[in-house]
Amino acid sequence: MDRLPTATGRRTWAALGAELRQVPLLSGTALLTVLAASASGLVAPWMLGIMVDDIRAGTDTDRLVRAVVVMVLAATVGAVLTGFGAAFVARTGETVLARLRERVLDRALHLPGGTLDRVGTGDLLARVGDDVSVVTRVITDTAPVLVSALLTVVLTVAGLFALDWRLGLAGLTALPMYLLALRWYLPRSGPYYARERVVTGERSQAMIGALRGAATVRAYRLEAVHTAAIEHRSAAARDLSIGVLRMFTRFGSRLNRAECVGLTAVLVVGFLLVRADLVTVGATTAAALYFHRLFNPLGALVAEFDQVQQAGASLARLVGVADLPAAPAVTGHTVPADTSIEIDGVGHRYDGGPLILQDVTVRIEPGERVALVGASGAGKSTLAAVVAGQLQSTVGTVRFGGVALAGPDTAGAAGLAGRIVLISQDVHVFAGPLTEDLRMARAGASDEELTAALDTVGASGWVRALPEGIDSMVGEGGHQPTAAQAQQLALARLVLADPDVAILDEATAEAGSAGARELERAALAATVGRTSLIVAHRLTQARQADRIVVLDAGRIEAVGTHDELVVADGTYRRLWDSWTGATTGSVDLTGHSV
Repeated sequence: MDRLPTATGRRTWAALGAELRQVPLLSGTALLTVLAASASGLVAPWMLGIMVDDIRAGTDTDRLVRAVVVMVLAATVGAVLTGFGAAFVARTGETVLARLRERVLDRALHLPGGTLDRVGTGDLLARVGDDVSVVTRVITDTAPVLVSALLTVVLTVAGLFALDWRLGLAGLTALPMYLLALRWYLPRSGPYYARERVVTGERSQAMIGALRGAATVRAYRLEAVHTAAIEHRSAAARDLSIGVLRMFTRFGSRLNRAECVGLTAVLVVGFLLVRADLVTVGATTAAALYFHRLFNPLGALVAEFDQVQQAGASLARLVGVADLPAAPAVTGHTVPADTSIEIDGVGHRYDGGPLILQDVTVRIEPGERVALVGASGAGKSTLAAVVAGQLQSTVGTVRFGGVALAGPDTAGAAGLAGRIVLISQDVHVFAGPLTEDLRMARAGASDEELTAALDTVGASGWVRALPEGIDSMVGEGGHQPTAAQAQQLALARLVLADPDVAILDEATAEAGSAGARELERAALAATVGRTSLIVAHRLTQARQADRIVVLDAGRIEAVGTHDELVVADGTYRRLWDSWTGATTGSVDLTGHSV
């Protein structure tokens, strides 16, 4: 299965830097606060070194007391600044993540339907769910610690050189061992984390597929098969995590050796310098304390490194989606001359495969209702998606009132969103009050307008029967509409949106025979006065259309009214004869029982 893109490491860092530059005041304040907090931590070792020399020299107690007071004040200021620094770092990270998350959501909502079909929703949900959670956890819990630790390491090394350059060089003897440990660990662990995020997406896809098709899974007793698939993907994620943990343990042992070598070097060099009377005992003491002070921040960097690696892999997946092309900006558009739809030589193929549509040419006049009829796989839904703008045609052009919607030049189509509405058989009812679900089509609609729309599509009866009527909760945690009721709500939203063009893609397919008749009446009422393209799976619905377009293997076989096509000897005549002669238990054009 195809997957959504993942950004490279360089692109991920570039995107992160660009987002930080969007909030310069906040990010600068965070950096300066953490820097001041880290600098305050250098005071205590320095003062302890001075106290050692003062005690050896027999200095009076007043000088020692002042040194203690300075250390206490430095510790207090450091604690306060550390708290503020952590808050500023977390706030900066959350702000950057929020901006990135908005871009990811925007790109995801504008993904073509065909792309989502190829990549599956599991990968997308893993990115906006699991990956965002991983990055959020690192930003709020780990990032403040890591920024503070990194600055502490830099300032402490500077403090070593400030005491004596030879002591600084002694401390740097551990640096090659640290670098070798990182060079060994990073190339091995990075791909593990990236693969772990991919496996997590595959596991999510397997779980979503099993849950969505739960009824079918139970009907065919495939529970064990789907459970085994989920277990296989979970085991793959577990094995990858264990592999990284083993590497991390070996990485930690290499860092411990580096610490031992560095501290030994500082003490040995300090001893030799004291014997040569080149530095004081206090300076050597401070140097040892400085190097020992590196253990905690380096330990923090190491301890959280696996979290950083995971966050890096997750961030790369988020940036990969955020970098997808944005929806074209509305900077002005050509006003359609009318509400006609002109389909001119349209052809379409999926991912280099065979043509699903070939040289489809037809014009739908303003206010005309046209039905698409054909066997399963004839290309009806593909044509509907092209006309609705959800798919870009491979060849040919679709024009709305003379404005190109699909084809080589669609610049004039910007801003026409909302004037063409597609309703498919897969309708989602959002959890919450029914009024909010309906107002997605028109935010300022009054209760009276909502009720009128429900009346138009014949839904007011069952809505009034709900405990709180139009204010009742629907969807998860509330009333679960039947397939027919969900379609009625979608048609009510169509009425409220009041588009110029309505496209119904088998919008009555999920209802039974009685429900389909109700939905046919609802669809007829909702499309009155609108230019309409209806993918009809029941020929009774096609009969109500002004004209019928018969598709066969992606080509137009015939165009005409119901009466004209019944008289002609063609596919439609054979379909109609089969339909009218059908008995209970026969099937319609899409394989549904009627």
